[in-house]
Amino acid sequence: MSNLLRHPFHLVDESPWPLLASFSGLGLTSGLLKWFHQNEFDLLLTRILFLVLVSFQWWRDVSREGSFMGYHTSIVELGLRWGIILFIVSEVFFFISFFWAFFHRRLAVNIELGNEWPPLGILAFSPFGVPLLNTVILLSSGVSVTWAHHRLISGNHRQTKISLGLTVFLGAYFTILQGAEYYEARFTFADSVYGSTFFLATGFHGIHVIIGTLFLTVCLIRLNAFNFSFSHHFGFEAAAWYWHFVDVVWLFLFVSIYWWGGA
Repeated sequence: MSNLLRHPFHLVDESPWPLLASFSGLGLTSGLLKWFHQNEFDLLLTRILFLVLVSFQWWRDVSREGSFMGYHTSIVELGLRWGIILFIVSEVFFFISFFWAFFHRRLAVNIELGNEWPPLGILAFSPFGVPLLNTVILLSSGVSVTWAHHRLISGNHRQTKISLGLTVFLGAYFTILQGAEYYEARFTFADSVYGSTFFLATGFHGIHVIIGTLFLTVCLIRLNAFNFSFSHHFGFEAAAWYWHFVDVVWLFLFVSIYWWGGA
């Protein structure tokens, strides 16, 4: 058995969290359907709570493996880097499908839409209101998370914590503004192809902002627990990469859907 433990790879132990997280995701979908069709939140809130608890336990185990048990060697970390890179690449193609649908309809407007874009009867958002403010917020958050990374490498724990906390705040502020924008929208998901492509693209981006904010929040908690060092902090690095991806996608959304597509 001792010879098996001398390799540099991490063969994970049996864990119930992946299976429970899968069931939680399935339950989350059921909760959403109940909310949409019956306007009841009980199942959705229960599933969200269960998913948060399972995620917390899973992240706790991963944090222990990397910070205290020494399983995340340089070779294991290299595999994790390639994993997050390929994940982000898959997310890029995920959003390409939304941009493809929007550009296809924008460049070849059907007569059923009145040969106009946005279609007749739809009052699009002004790109120089909340969308421009959200652009400034996300770009600022990209600067703050980069500053936090550099401060972590230099060993300045206090400035790292302040910069990362600012990034989390900006991410939450972006989500609040986008929710207010949706609430004030003069069109809905059912208003022709414009409404469906608009809410699909911006809505999924908003979900990614929420996920990225939670990712950075976990990193902030781990930072306060001194789980990161100047040379061993891939969890934070992966969160920063993901956040920069969210920033870049928003720039494309702002320019193509809000500015060019809403004119």
